[in-house]
This record gives sequence, structure tokens and C-alpha cells, in this order.
Amino acid sequence: MADGNDANGTARSRLTRRALLAGAGGGVLAAPVLAQRLIGDGMIDLGLPGGPSERPLTPRFPGKGEMVVHRVRPPVLETPMAVFDQGTITPNDRFFVRWNWDMPTQINAAAHRVAVGGAVRQPVSLTLDDIANAGDHVDVVAINQCAGNGRGFSQPRVTGGQWGNGAMGCARWTGVRLKDVLAKAGVADGAARVRFAGLDVPMVDGAPQFIKSIPIDIAMRDDVLVAWGMNGESLPLLHGYPLRIVVPGWFSTYWVKMLSTIEVLTGDDDSYYVAKTYRVPTAPVTPQDKGFETVPITAMPPRSFITSHADGAVIALGQPLELRGIAMGGDAALAKVDLVGAGLELPCELGPDEGTYGFRRWSLRIPEVTGDLAQIGARATNANGITQPAEQAWNPSGYARNVIERISLRAQ
Repeated sequence: MADGNDANGTARSRLTRRALLAGAGGGVLAAPVLAQRLIGDGMIDLGLPGGPSERPLTPRFPGKGEMVVHRVRPPVLETPMAVFDQGTITPNDRFFVRWNWDMPTQINAAAHRVAVGGAVRQPVSLTLDDIANAGDHVDVVAINQCAGNGRGFSQPRVTGGQWGNGAMGCARWTGVRLKDVLAKAGVADGAARVRFAGLDVPMVDGAPQFIKSIPIDIAMRDDVLVAWGMNGESLPLLHGYPLRIVVPGWFSTYWVKMLSTIEVLTGDDDSYYVAKTYRVPTAPVTPQDKGFETVPITAMPPRSFITSHADGAVIALGQPLELRGIAMGGDAALAKVDLVGAGLELPCELGPDEGTYGFRRWSLRIPEVTGDLAQIGARATNANGITQPAEQAWNPSGYARNVIERISLRAQ
């Protein structure tokens, strides 16, 4: 199939086997919101309200620029918010990292296999070549965001990694459609879900393996990939080399890295990370509530951020003000962004559209600053009419934050 765009705006490309295996010899790993403040001695203040807010800032992880360090093993690294002002595609070396369990420090690409089994007509064990040849090569621009992004701003504080808002990134992912890989084994009648496992292993005896599943109708979408490429390069080891699942519009918990197993299920998934955790209440709850019903967290809601100015920045009185930022529609296209607060509700101009699931730049010019701008924020609305709320609904895991993120600017 020739290069170009399909009806859904998904670009097709061809990568060589050399590109797919490029990392085989080198994948070795050695052992308030925007007011992120550098405080010297390699530290950054994330502005978290409920506990310690300072984190190390270091470029010492392999293949990484300066990253906010939440944990070393398994690695949990956050992208500094300043990176998102530089463009809508997040560079690989500044892309956030989140592993639940211990990851291998090297992979033998030639020996790597992906087992496809369960409710299939013929179980198969696929090499990287088999997967590369399973179907058309597809590029999808999509945001990968941790379900707990922004958890550190939850009030009252909740358990889990205390992320700022940098547990997200947007990349151009390259691979083949998951449904084409499934076709190598043949999906049997009655298939309900598709489950994935990777090479990461629990660090505690008896702890559950990190496995996730998606409904069969999501698995059969044209934009759900088994990916080997990230921004034109082989997946870095920290991002799941040699293969990962890409589910555009859904939180990254489903984007299983270092893919080793695909299993087709005929019923519900009772595995721990589907049935017990990564779940949200079905109705509003308070910190005092117990025993409420929950469902798995799945699709992302819209979000937006002001990236041109930090909270507390000084702006020039009597002068024009140029504001800009990034926004996403979540599981639907971004429809609009408005600047709200300080008595304002102004439509923003949207930049180029790289696809339904990517970041878009927004901008706004205020002709003259007449005073302080207190508690202003960008509010995104997607094509389904879902918009960011003024207040964040609390949940016990701090998942799916999408409140309007506000800053205040001082005029002088």
C-alpha cells in the first residue's frame, strides 16, 4: 500500500526490518500546576499542596534529558512542564516513564517472541519479522498519559505516585494494527476481550503480574497498534522496546510495554490490574465513602494547560499579552479552547491538527493588560461536547484529573 492518509487521517508508512531491529544491540539500561520552580542542587518544586513537593531533576537516565525523578527502580520519571511549551510532539528523551514492575535491562531482539493464544483458531509464536509483516505499517499521533497524572494535586491527598502534571507525552507511533496481528492466529467466535502481558516482573514474591485487557471492539479499531517506533526511532528501552501496545484516546495503563503475550478472552478479565485496581467510582464519592461501585478507567477526558507563563509571572501593564498552551480532546477530537477566569471567557486560536488523539497548540492575544489576571485557565472542549470542569471530582486513586488548571499573573 502506498504512503498516504486513510479515511481516519492515519498516516501509513513503511519501515524497514533494519529500523524495527535497530535497537537490538544497543538496548541496555545502566543500573500550584505550572509553577514548577528550580530550587538549585538539581531539585524542582512541583507545587504539590498535600505533602513534600520537591523532587530531584536529573539527566542521568540512559537516553534521557533532564527529568523529574519520582522513583529509580522501577523507573518513574516525569516530564518538566516547560517541555510542553516547545511543541506538540514530546521528544523521546523528555517523554515521561512509568513502570509498575522491574523491567529487563537488555532484550535479545532476534530471540524475542510474542505468543498469541487463548480463544484463537491456531495459537502462534511470532517473531519481530512476523509482526512487521503482519499488515500495513501505520503511523498514529497519540498522547500517552498516566491515569494518575496530576494525582499530587488531589485534596485530600491520596495514595500512589505523587505526579505533577507531566506524566504525559505525545508521540508519533509506528507499527501494525493489532487486528492484523490477531489475524495471524484467527480470533475465535465469542471473543470478548484481548489481554496483554510484557516482560516486566513483580519485585515482590506473590505480587500479581502486570497484565491488562481491552474489549474486542477496541482491539479491532484501525488505530490500535502493536508499535515498534516512536517519533521515527525504534522504541527506547525505557518506553517498551521492542514492542508495545498503543491504544489512542485511552490511558497508558493499557499501553503494555515489552509485549510478550496476547491472549483472547471469551469473558470478563479477573486479573488484578483490571478487576481490582485502575478503577474509578461510577458516581461521585467523598473521602469518607466506602464500598462504592467502580469500573475500569478507560478513555481520557479533555485537558489543557497554559505553557507560556508560570503561576505568579509578572506581565507588563498597558502592553499586549500573548498566551499559549497545549490541549487535547481525550478520546475525541479537540473542538475548542477558551480562556476563562478573571471575568474573561475568550475563544483561543487552535494550531495545526495532527490527528484526533494528539496535542494541539492554542494561542490568544490580549490587546492590552489592564490589571492582574487572577486564576485564569484554559478550558478544552472535545467534539463530543465534553468540557473540563471548574472543580475536580475526588476519587480515592487520584485518577483522570481534568480540572481547569489555573494560574495568576501580576501586572506591573
